[in-house]
Amino acid sequence: MGKTILVVEDSPTELSLIKQAIQTKNYNLIYAVDGEEAIAKATKDLPDLILLDVVLPKKNGFQVCRQLKTAAQTKNIKIIMLTSKNQESDKFWGMKQGADEYLTKPFKGDDLLKAIAKFI
Repeated sequence: MGKTILVVEDSPTELSLIKQAIQTKNYNLIYAVDGEEAIAKATKDLPDLILLDVVLPKKNGFQVCRQLKTAAQTKNIKIIMLTSKNQESDKFWGMKQGADEYLTKPFKGDDLLKAIAKFI
């Protein structure tokens, strides 16, 4: 089986688009729909990569990223923020919280695959 990606997305439509973009690759996908579930699954499953939305219930993606990047067990997991938050200040805060990459929606499938390939 391929590398594991945790996809953190609360929108069924966006989740479907993400799945469609990466379905041709041999990745094991696991899912979370809010920030607390994302932290729990990342800690339990230790995925190779996390695709993380910013706008989430319970904890936003910035909070999730910071918490995962400061915890010894999860600090080395690569995180790609994939969000509709497209202001320069959003990207600044995402990278400051420890994101390894910041992509905005709508995204092109090829751009997402290239970003994933940089890390796994």
